[in-house]
Amino acid sequence: MTQITEIDDPRIVKGLAHPLRIHILRVLQERTASPSEIAAGSEASLGTISYHVRYLQRVGLIELTSTKARRGAVEHYYRAVGRLRITDRAWGQLPDAVRERLLGSTLDQIGRVVTQAASDGGFSRDDTHVGRHRFVLDDRGFRELSVALSELADRAHMIERASAARLTAAHHTEAEIASTLILMLFDQASSDPADLPSGEAEPVA
Repeated sequence: MTQITEIDDPRIVKGLAHPLRIHILRVLQERTASPSEIAAGSEASLGTISYHVRYLQRVGLIELTSTKARRGAVEHYYRAVGRLRITDRAWGQLPDAVRERLLGSTLDQIGRVVTQAASDGGFSRDDTHVGRHRFVLDDRGFRELSVALSELADRAHMIERASAARLTAAHHTEAEIASTLILMLFDQASSDPADLPSGEAEPVA
């Protein structure tokens, strides 16, 4: 079962706002890697990467999995301890500048992932889902929809675990599909003349 690391301390969340720490976490959520391997894929020096890796390990977001002797030195390999979830309390205590950095980094990653998938034919399946829905909600409705999306994300991870069990079973015949689910709920502060009436959606594939 995928572990959920819930961060309730706004000081830790603030520490995560550094772009290199975000990058390191993303790498270690996808695979086990050493600081030198991470540095090879970025413009930062090994010393800088190692410094941020030590911070992430100290606050319990990554863990050491193995060591290997390599060229007269010992190389350390790490992985993320699970998927992160920032609590509403911690998010609410963050300065606006920190929120903007975290959101900007996430939106940048989403843009790159979606653009790459589109160019690679990732939206060609008949059961691909793409849509934008606009609603007019009160505070209670917004909170309820936010909770519903969190529950959907949890359900998606349950589906992934069931898929993994089938894929690793002997004589499995189903193909492995690397998939991405993106969930967003935000306050559209300004009106958009192109928006459809409340509750309607743009065409869905």
